[in-house]
Amino acid sequence: MTDTKRPNLGKASVATPNIGPSGMVSLENALSGAVGARIRLQTTLSAQPTLEGTLFTACSLTNLIAISIPTSASNPPTHHIIPISSIQSFTLLPASPGSNGFSSAFGSTSQLNTLSTASLLARANAAVGRLKEAASRKNKSVGREAQELFDGLGRTLPTRWDGTSIVVMDEVVISAPYRGEDCKAKAGVQAHTLNRVRKVVSLSSLHPAEHGRKRAATDLDIPQ
Repeated sequence: MTDTKRPNLGKASVATPNIGPSGMVSLENALSGAVGARIRLQTTLSAQPTLEGTLFTACSLTNLIAISIPTSASNPPTHHIIPISSIQSFTLLPASPGSNGFSSAFGSTSQLNTLSTASLLARANAAVGRLKEAASRKNKSVGREAQELFDGLGRTLPTRWDGTSIVVMDEVVISAPYRGEDCKAKAGVQAHTLNRVRKVVSLSSLHPAEHGRKRAATDLDIPQ
């Protein structure tokens, strides 16, 4: 085919750099419109003055193109990265028999993996759910000590907020100021469940030094 220095956009046959009259089409735009087509490049590269293959991509940000050049029927094509500034001109070529652009560029034995939109949506919903769950466990209406007590209880027991009250196992409600005596059992809850929560809350509300003494006394079975 014959190269043309002033391509017609309607036919999209050839492009040259935008260095002439205002009617000229920039080489970058012409190459972008030829992605997926077979082309022949004339370059200023001494090692590769002429390249012929499928235009894989043209990037206006990096001013680079990638061209896929077939090797043999049994081997995948090779890909070359070429600076647009090194291209003197290019020519569109007829498609090879039995090929269809990108299929040839990826090779006859390669396939693109498909993305499942349902799977991606499920993952996004799960991530949003985790964020909402984490946000629901942070109560802006209580102080740091109350939030720390909630977090500590939540590591071993099912815990949720009800206003500024902490609900443990949906059986015991801990109201401010969150001491052992502030734990109240709901109707029908067994006493040992309430006592268990009260003990945890009482230990958590002690000063660290007092907490250590209390635990040591409990371990040694010393009367308090």
